[in-house]
Amino acid sequence: MSTEKDIYILAIESSCDETAASVVKNGRCVLSNVISSQIELHKLYGGVVPEIASRKHIEKINQVIEEALNQAEMTLDDLDAIGVTYGPGLVGALLVGVAEAKAICYAKRLPLVGVHHIEGHISANYIENPDLEPPFICLVVSGGHTHLVAVKDYGTYEIIGRTRDDAAGEAFDKVARAIGLGYPGGPKIDKLSREGRPDAIQFPRAKLEDSPYDFSFSGVKSAVLNYLNSCQMKGEEVNRADVAASFQQAVCDVLVEHAMLAVRDYDLDKFAIAGGVASNSTLREAFARACEKEKIQFYHPSPIFCTDNAAMIGVAAYYEYIAGTRHGWDLNAVPNLKLGER
Repeated sequence: MSTEKDIYILAIESSCDETAASVVKNGRCVLSNVISSQIELHKLYGGVVPEIASRKHIEKINQVIEEALNQAEMTLDDLDAIGVTYGPGLVGALLVGVAEAKAICYAKRLPLVGVHHIEGHISANYIENPDLEPPFICLVVSGGHTHLVAVKDYGTYEIIGRTRDDAAGEAFDKVARAIGLGYPGGPKIDKLSREGRPDAIQFPRAKLEDSPYDFSFSGVKSAVLNYLNSCQMKGEEVNRADVAASFQQAVCDVLVEHAMLAVRDYDLDKFAIAGGVASNSTLREAFARACEKEKIQFYHPSPIFCTDNAAMIGVAAYYEYIAGTRHGWDLNAVPNLKLGER
């Protein structure tokens, strides 16, 4: 398919607790990126409440799309396609975005392109890195996912490693709750860790002999909880900053070690990170050092493109669109959608 003319895609993201819309030109140029976050609302409950998330998406989605079009100085008539996240995620939340995208496509006779949420996170790296092209290894770390992915081409992925239990972000949230930091845990642990010593407490680093690229974070999470319980039983004071820093270091060490092993084994000279936890400052610094040591290029999105946003969905939708991907009116929300599925 010829791509000589500019391609403008309106993207919609509503997989969890952010209602987002973005206009993306030619897959790399973000003309607008509007995000309505529900974090303050869900803080009251210590985590995302699916029913509340769905209701908020319904309230916000039209105004978020209108704002994205206004910022891009465009109307629905200027668009070439609509991209939308259809999985994985919270089914009710996803349905809001999918229904909205289908309605716009039907009214304006536009092509509909469903996008995998993880493909979106990986594609976020293309926004600010014009030189980045497949193949490369990408580590996707978020509240719901920890995947080590071989990006073979645009839209072509092989998951080579995944978590066996908790996602990295999930472990961050649970440990943050345990030491009284509240939700969302990742940014709060990142901040508190700067006041602590990463070598103060030795927490375990899990290795899975049969799958060297896979992860397991339930052990380190349990070790933190056991440490806190032990201190409480002995009447010892807990240094929360040391706990946060030591836990964070244990998680970062495992992520870096497994990712660098994959880069070496696949003989690639490019590595990228993506997902909400990819905005963690300690993790980014650790990967920067490791990639410099291995003499490979390190790519990472700005923090705004690490957390859920629609710009990344617009980028992924562009590459799906030019590859000929089109979805019909039967497109549905698929909460457990696997990467690479159509």
